[in-house]
Amino acid sequence: MKFIKKLEDFKDHPATKESIKRIKPQKTFWSIFGVFIFFILPEIVALIWGADIKAYTTSHLMQPLPLEEEYKYKAIELLFTDVSWLNLFVGIALLVWVFF
Repeated sequence: MKFIKKLEDFKDHPATKESIKRIKPQKTFWSIFGVFIFFILPEIVALIWGADIKAYTTSHLMQPLPLEEEYKYKAIELLFTDVSWLNLFVGIALLVWVFF
């Protein structure tokens, strides 16, 4: 119970409220667009076309490639083949935070 009281005191402290108010994203086109592009869109692409992207990168990685080409295909595979539910939920939470 002592921990819960300290947590409530921390939450109700004026400095904490001011800090949260300052870091809250602004409701602008660029903030909404940025959250969508960097958090939500890659996960949607991975959810819809993840298997196709994996097949594409795997077929290219089976050929002998220069090292930078190999890294490029591996990066594409890492970014778009597995859905990160954490990124998706963080993006949705940021969008909800912007509007409330």
